[in-house]
Amino acid sequence: MSRKYFGTDGIRGRVGQFPITPDFMLRLGWAAGMAFRKQGACRVLVGKDTRISGYMFESALEAGLSAAGADVMLLGPMPTPAIAYLTRTFHADAGIVISASHNPHYDNGIKFFSAQGTKLPDEIELMIEELIDAPMTVVESVKLGKVSRINDAAGRYIEFCKSTVPAGTSFAGLKIVVDCAHGATYKIAPNVFKELGARVVTLAAQPDGLNINDQCGSTHLAALQAAVVAESADLGIAFDGDGDRVLMVDHTGAAVDGDELLYIIARDLSQRQKLQGGVVGTLMSNLGLELALADLDIPFVRAKVGDRYVMAELQANDWRLGGENSGHIVCGQYVTTGDATVAALQVLMALQRSKQHLAAARRGVRKMPQVLVNVRFAGGVDPVEHPAVKEACDRVTAQMGGQGRVLLRKSGTEPLVRVMVEGSDEARVRGYAEELAGIVKEVCA
Repeated sequence: MSRKYFGTDGIRGRVGQFPITPDFMLRLGWAAGMAFRKQGACRVLVGKDTRISGYMFESALEAGLSAAGADVMLLGPMPTPAIAYLTRTFHADAGIVISASHNPHYDNGIKFFSAQGTKLPDEIELMIEELIDAPMTVVESVKLGKVSRINDAAGRYIEFCKSTVPAGTSFAGLKIVVDCAHGATYKIAPNVFKELGARVVTLAAQPDGLNINDQCGSTHLAALQAAVVAESADLGIAFDGDGDRVLMVDHTGAAVDGDELLYIIARDLSQRQKLQGGVVGTLMSNLGLELALADLDIPFVRAKVGDRYVMAELQANDWRLGGENSGHIVCGQYVTTGDATVAALQVLMALQRSKQHLAAARRGVRKMPQVLVNVRFAGGVDPVEHPAVKEACDRVTAQMGGQGRVLLRKSGTEPLVRVMVEGSDEARVRGYAEELAGIVKEVCA
C-alpha cells in the first residue's frame, strides 16, 4: 500500500529537511501515541543512537507522545535490536528508535517496533500517517503521559546477549578487535565479549555526536583491517551506527561479509541439527552463498532487499535464519530483528565448535564475481518488462547453465535500471552485463 511518510524501514532523511524536523517529530510522536492508544496501548519505549540530533528528536517525540496520553520510558543510546528486545521484556506497547543506522551524522530517522519486537503492522503505520495530517489535540491534564528513564537498560541487554550462547561459554585465548562505529554499541559490545573471556581491543567507541560511522564501522573497514593485523588479533568485528549490522575481518585482514557470516552460522546449525528449515537471503546475496548452502543440502530462498522482507519470508516459511550481504543477520531463535551482537556471538560459537579460524571457515563460500551497470531512463516504457529485455535475460541465464544469474531492477530513488550479472567467469559476466545494458539503453532510447 502507498505510504506518504514511511519507507521500508521507517522514516529517514537529512536533519532539518522535511520530514526530519522537530515540528514533524512532535506531530509524529502525537500521532503514534494516538494510534497506540486506539489499540489499547499507553506505554512506549524510546531509544536512540549517538548522533547529536537524537537529543532534539527525543524531546519532540516525548512531548508528542505525552500530549496523546502515552507514557514514555527513555532508554538513551541503545542498539536498535536492544530496543526491540526491551520492548518485549518490559511489556511495552511499542518501541521507537531514533537512528539513521549506517548513515552519516547529518541524517536521522525513526523506526517503530510492535509490542512483540517486530516491525509495525501495515495498518498501524497507515493509521499513524493519517493522524499526522489531522489537527493535533492534547488530552486533559490528568491523562497526560508520564515520562521515566530506564537506568539499567544496557546491563539488561548485555545479559540477554550473553544468554544466547551456552552457559559456561568462554572465549578465553581469543583476541578480537571491536569497531563500534562511534555508535550505539559503544558501551555494550566490548563488554559482552570481555565478560565472555575474550581479550578485546576497542576501536571507535568515543562518540561525540558527529563522528558516528565516520571512516569506521561496517561501512569503512580499513581501520579495523589495519588494527587486526597490527594487534595480531584472531579476528575483527565491525558494527554499524545502530548495531543491527555486522561484518568481520579475519586474521589476515581480509573482509568477511554478511553472506559468508550467514553461511558459517547456517553450517553450524545444520551440523547440530538445529537449523529449522533453510536460509533466507535477498536478491543481492551472492550466488556463491546459494551454491555453498546447496552443497550442504540447506534450502535457500531470496527475498527483496530489506530486513522487512527477509523477516516476512522467514515468517512465511517458519524458518529462523536469514540476512543480507550488508551484514544484517536475523538469528530468529533468539531475536525478532537483525542483531549484530547476537549474530557475532553465533559466528564465534561456530568457529569454536569447528575449531577453525575465520579465514578457514569462510572458504566454504566461493564468491562469484558480480558486475553492476546502471542505465538511466526517462520514464514511460518499463524497460525491465520489455519483451526484448526479458528475452535477452532468459538467453543469458540459459548460457550460464546454472552457474550464474541475471538481475534487473529499477532503482527506488533514481531513474535508473540496475543491471547485475553474476557468474563464475568474471570476463564473461562483464560481457553479459554490458550486452544487457546495451539492450536496455536501446529500449529506453
